[in-house]
Amino acid sequence: MELEVGDVVLCTVDRIIGTVVFVKIERNGEGSIVTSEIAPGRIRNLREYVVPKKRIVCKILRISENGNINLSLRRVTQKEKKEVLEKYKQEKSYKSILKSVLEENSKEVINKIEKEQNLFDFLQEAKENSKKLEKFVDKEKVKKILDIIKEQKKKIAIIKREIELKTSKPNGLILIKELLEDIKEAEIKYLSAGKYSIKVESEEIKKADNQLKEILKNIEEKAKKLGFEFSIKEK
Repeated sequence: MELEVGDVVLCTVDRIIGTVVFVKIERNGEGSIVTSEIAPGRIRNLREYVVPKKRIVCKILRISENGNINLSLRRVTQKEKKEVLEKYKQEKSYKSILKSVLEENSKEVINKIEKEQNLFDFLQEAKENSKKLEKFVDKEKVKKILDIIKEQKKKIAIIKREIELKTSKPNGLILIKELLEDIKEAEIKYLSAGKYSIKVESEEIKKADNQLKEILKNIEEKAKKLGFEFSIKEK
């Protein structure tokens, strides 16, 4: 897979030399992280964040003409980290399925697939278009592999945010209640004076995140029209 600046990748810490951390990028060679890109602020002990063999999620900052890859650990958001780790976990599950069905031929097939595309994306697309997998595996085994994958229990992604709504209007509580009752796509809970939690669930984390963003945007727009104070608690 060809890497680009801005990509978020799974890495394994290989060694630490002075203030530079060298990592192995999953199926894409080596990269390095300077101390200032490990964590914000002053770092007293580098090994509190990185130690050899530890898996970390990094963002690509630069790729030089000679192929050196500069990475950042601190610029990866929690959402990006979660997505990469879940993808890696699912890919391991896919490899186990291929090994159970293809047995001694599984390694060869996996290698051929990974020369074209990462295994996770390949099999996600193969669920919709079985002919992709038929290039490497006979139809009978393709059906068996895809049946197992489709039967896997889908993990539900849950996204939560906390908001605050305040107003000095005498009927403010009623107005806030009416505003929030209009929202059917999320679970809303009262926390304390003016504070509420909003939870969205979906089989896809991106879908849940986008849905929650849209809900928060609508709440903010309606709150402004009603003259409410509206804020979202930072993560």
